[in-house]
Amino acid sequence: MYEEKFVVDNAEGLHARPASKLVELAGKYESKVEVVYKGKAVNAKSILAIMGAGIYSGSEVLLRVEGPDEQAASAELSEYMSNLPD
Repeated sequence: MYEEKFVVDNAEGLHARPASKLVELAGKYESKVEVVYKGKAVNAKSILAIMGAGIYSGSEVLLRVEGPDEQAASAELSEYMSNLPD
């Protein structure tokens, strides 16, 4: 299992555009991908789950990846989370 903390450092947080890109990237992998915010884990392959979490700019989140391709998934998703677009 891979876990890494990130601070959402773009201007608007995980709103529609960055959330949909996260869902697109996570969906490429077989591994289970979750974003944990305020103690609640949400499915990073679901736009409704991500948007419903209400993750704003400055929020600390934990990215959790577990499964057969977790190494490749965590590398790509970590890069994305480190450089979130506005």
